[in-house]
Amino acid sequence: MTEPARDLLDALTALALVPQLLVALDFDGVLAPIVQDPSSSRPLPGSTAAVGALAELPGTTVAMLSGRALADLRTVSGFGAPVRLVGSHGGEFDDGELVLTDEQRSLKKELAAAVARVVDGEPGARLEDKPAGIVVHVRGAEPGVAARVLEAVRTGPARLPGIEATEGKAVVEMAVVQVSKGAAIDALRERLRADGVLFVGDDVTDETAFVRLRPGDVGIKVGAGETAAAYRVPAPDDVTTVLEQLVAARRER
Repeated sequence: MTEPARDLLDALTALALVPQLLVALDFDGVLAPIVQDPSSSRPLPGSTAAVGALAELPGTTVAMLSGRALADLRTVSGFGAPVRLVGSHGGEFDDGELVLTDEQRSLKKELAAAVARVVDGEPGARLEDKPAGIVVHVRGAEPGVAARVLEAVRTGPARLPGIEATEGKAVVEMAVVQVSKGAAIDALRERLRADGVLFVGDDVTDETAFVRLRPGDVGIKVGAGETAAAYRVPAPDDVTTVLEQLVAARRER
């Protein structure tokens, strides 16, 4: 764990002064270290405490913004009200269940069949059925298998008309509705009338949120990789420190 850079600390201090603050956080790789078995993922204790402290402060809303399905996010994170939960990359908000049209339900059934044809029997590949679509995970597969599966998905099911495909780390998510974390940030900002936003993410899917941030907002990328975020920290342990710094600054405003 390292102390945040001076410029990041200054940005957090300035952000802490806004009347209405939205703190939006990815879960895996941000609050929780990446693990082989996604069902065993849990947030770091220090981050859990900091999230709880932030959520109790006046004019402050904390939202988990994850690619996980909403029910799964609720289970592994352990969070609930007043912390907001947004799953499926913004496709599921905790104040309303995702409802598909007849056409979307039919497309999802077609998608599921197409994915099964190219993935079934591939060792280490795993399918996840989400309300908005189907996800292919290859984190547990050998490199050669993972590459073969991802290519088959990219050139097959992901190209079906009406499918919105998003690639992350060892994962391809295919949805029958158009969603993104960036759109979710915009929706939360509008609903809450937030004057400033902190968003912390680690995956390529989080870039849609980083590019939607406005002057005065703070975007933090966790780990390596190209990013539109203005700031970067090495690992989830460092996110704990960032959140603790924000708690302290917000309490002093």
